[in-house]
Amino acid sequence: MKRVIVIGSSGAGKSTFARKLRDKTGLPLYYLDMIWHKPDRTTISREEFDERLSGILKTDSWIIDGNFSRTLEMRLKYCDTVFLLDYPLEICLEGARSRIGKQREDLPWLEKELDEEFRQWIIGFPKTELPEIYEKLEQYGEGREIHIFHSREEADQYLDQVPKKSDDQQEE
Repeated sequence: MKRVIVIGSSGAGKSTFARKLRDKTGLPLYYLDMIWHKPDRTTISREEFDERLSGILKTDSWIIDGNFSRTLEMRLKYCDTVFLLDYPLEICLEGARSRIGKQREDLPWLEKELDEEFRQWIIGFPKTELPEIYEKLEQYGEGREIHIFHSREEADQYLDQVPKKSDDQQEE
């Protein structure tokens, strides 16, 4: 496990899972939201985003957190491990609501409310995004370790089994 992507609906806890995995493995963690969004809620150009992402993908090891379906195929081609958090809709909605007003390292601004358009995107995720994700995993899954979790408990049980790298191992 050297090149990891963490995908799933907003509110599922991808960033939390990715941080815990980073803390266990010592792999560098990149948040697609932090690359794409600026603090003033504007975005960089697609070309600049793709260039930055491509630079990360070409390095030896990483965890990349985020969906960005437009670039999923590109990330799947480079990764060796996939974590899909396929959680029930209510869990994802509650996760999105629970982070309102909390400063996060994975987003360059403080969310003050659950935007209705964002809420609708989460509601539509199981029908619009998830089938495409499963299709891409089927297409690019060979030779990759794919973990699909249907609850936070399953994800936490997996993380509990990941050995914590010592400082010496992380420098290798």
